Amino acid sequence: MEQISDHMEMLHAVDRPAFCVKGGIIVKVNADAAGLLIETGIPVTDLLETGSEEYAAFTGGCLYLNLSLAGHSMGWSVLRMEGFDLFRLEDDEDDRELKAMALAARTLRDPLSSVMITADRLFPLSGLADDPQTREQVARLNRGLMQMLRVINNMSDAERYHADTGVRQQIRDISAVIGEVFEKAASLVEHTGIALRYEGLHETVYSLTDSDKLERAILNLLSNALKFTPRGGSICAKLTRRGKKLYLTIQDSGRGIDESLRGQLFSRYVRQPGLEDGSFGIGLGMVLVRAAAALHGGTVLVDQPASAGIRVTMSLAIRQESPGLIRNHILIPDYAGELDHALVELSEVLPHELYGNN
Repeated sequence: MEQISDHMEMLHAVDRPAFCVKGGIIVKVNADAAGLLIETGIPVTDLLETGSEEYAAFTGGCLYLNLSLAGHSMGWSVLRMEGFDLFRLEDDEDDRELKAMALAARTLRDPLSSVMITADRLFPLSGLADDPQTREQVARLNRGLMQMLRVINNMSDAERYHADTGVRQQIRDISAVIGEVFEKAASLVEHTGIALRYEGLHETVYSLTDSDKLERAILNLLSNALKFTPRGGSICAKLTRRGKKLYLTIQDSGRGIDESLRGQLFSRYVRQPGLEDGSFGIGLGMVLVRAAAALHGGTVLVDQPASAGIRVTMSLAIRQESPGLIRNHILIPDYAGELDHALVELSEVLPHELYGNN
């Protein structure tokens, strides 16, 4: 009991709103959480906006869900400690950093577009289209430009995703949407020497869906899995249904993530020496993933099964038309500039040979 008490005392060292839950009841809050009017003695389920079923089934790992506080939806990560659960705010009320990055991205987008257009025109004009060395250099250039485009897109869109109200959702067969993403990705992943297997549903599931955001979230999760999976390894994905929820699980056979870092997987701008191995970014991809899950009424769970690797489970609520939903019919440009979305989102992990004709 003393050890549990000591862990809870460390709550005040957390640099953001945080609180502890034991037996479903909030038992301790830090000063920042108290400032959000979070009180001890109340069931945490009273605050849950998404993730009631997922939290009830939570046994370990790091879970991302949404709480409703004073009419505002806020994203929190949940980490199971010894004897209690630690809730920590991940959606800061002050989003100046996201706004600054979005501004920087808009500034970088125009010169990058100019470079991509020039590179696309330069290769045929060089007269060296049949030269193997030239083709290889062009492929490497195309891949590098798509990597830059992906980073700039993430910087630009993290703020928009974070504040999204779901105006682009439409009733779609969400099972088919997910299946199409994996079908396209599988044809590319086979070139990495890693096996990608997907098991979908054998039924039609109509639900409010933002296809672009869902596709991008899945591709980001696949990109992460590929980074941590050695050649010859495997990635297994499966879509299941339980009642009014879909659960998409993606598990790799890689080395996993050190336990001390798992509680920071949903945080932006993680900069620790242990993360500087090139496999970790600054967390913007997971911002897009968790925002897409929340937009679809779901959560994200990251855990490490006993077998091997990392397992990510994204839940999605099956929802029909809502009379309160207002759609925006303004045409929004394609975020990838009409380029293949999978080639852009997987550009960090795919071989450069796949970019020779782009």
